[in-house]
Amino acid sequence: MARLDTIQTLIALVAQKGLKLFQLDVKSAFLNGVLDEEVYFEQPEGFDLKNASHKVYKLRKALYGLKQAPRAWYSEIDAYLSMCKFKRSITEATLYTRSNSEGDLIIVSIYVDDIVYTGSGERMQTEFKREMMQRYEMSDLGLLHHFLGMGILQTDQGVFIHQSKYAKSLLMKFRLEDCKPVSIPLPTGEKLKKVDMSELADEGLHRKIIGSLLYLTATRPDLMYAASLLSRFMNSPTKTHMGVAKRVLRYVQGTLSYGIEYAGSEDDSRSSSSYAFSFGSRAFSWASVKQNTVALSTAEAEYVSASKATAQAIWLRFVLNTLLKCKLRQHCCSMTICQQFRWPRIHFFHQRTRHINRRYHFIREALQERVINMQFCRSEEQLADIFTKALPKDRFKHLRLKLGVKPISSLGKAVEN
Repeated sequence: MARLDTIQTLIALVAQKGLKLFQLDVKSAFLNGVLDEEVYFEQPEGFDLKNASHKVYKLRKALYGLKQAPRAWYSEIDAYLSMCKFKRSITEATLYTRSNSEGDLIIVSIYVDDIVYTGSGERMQTEFKREMMQRYEMSDLGLLHHFLGMGILQTDQGVFIHQSKYAKSLLMKFRLEDCKPVSIPLPTGEKLKKVDMSELADEGLHRKIIGSLLYLTATRPDLMYAASLLSRFMNSPTKTHMGVAKRVLRYVQGTLSYGIEYAGSEDDSRSSSSYAFSFGSRAFSWASVKQNTVALSTAEAEYVSASKATAQAIWLRFVLNTLLKCKLRQHCCSMTICQQFRWPRIHFFHQRTRHINRRYHFIREALQERVINMQFCRSEEQLADIFTKALPKDRFKHLRLKLGVKPISSLGKAVEN
């Protein structure tokens, strides 16, 4: 299945290039897969053969419910796309491209029975749709409007993705549809502890809220830090944790129509690793995760965070090379860096870095081979701050806007099919 990062990268590319995304839906997709194994099943009631009730059927193709069905379907469509001269990405198995002598390019992404495609030539897109419909029974859904629970609004100005419908259902599910909105998800400097003096809360309810918030971060990077922070207290949450979780839902109440437009923890002293990648002027890949180890210095925390961002940058580089059909030379990473730590010196062991787990040291090779390039970024200009701490209202809103998180009304009229 296509990764969410891949779909968001594709959306960002489409917005920048002024293209449009289209969708095909394969009917009963798994029934197209040819089985490699011998599989037998009993005669279904009403279709049994007379005088042969002791016999069984041998399957030639997959059925829904078979564990082999998804793999068989993928093998089938992969073979067909290869026959149609598509080239599969070496880093994303469900991403395909095909170009012609005129320089036109078509890009295809597969997610189970959904096929999302875009291209620079209308003739190539029409030809691709014809090829698919000749092979499989499918529905032409036209412009991509919904995908993986996200609403996708394509306009002449760009692309807007949101989960407004899901956000509304979330508030109704937790009986907060009439709650009073707040302007920021967390109070400035909010710190949570695993153990406090308040009573235990409903653990099941707490888990449901956090899971729902994490799902919302697919189009709401402004919720990333709050959801990540609360997810650290899944076991034995207290009413304090529950109160903070409900406060985040109150923030969602005040930002229901928001989406993204494209054109550390006190208990164990672990830092947060966060990153945000932009394509053009808007973020399309982001994350905020708690580090697995206790950093002994600011330098170490930055080093670990940089290594995680580098790994994601390298993967995104491969994907973009496939989509753009060209070799990207470098990724440029802007980071806040403490005064005692300077990137040109990381090729040498130092008392501040010599104890760091060696799995993080691959960043040295990435810099040496010029895969990435580090640039100093002042703290007040650091976009990823929104993923690492609870910020004052004005700064939070400023960074939210920089990420491209806006109300749906900010975009122009949607393009019709």
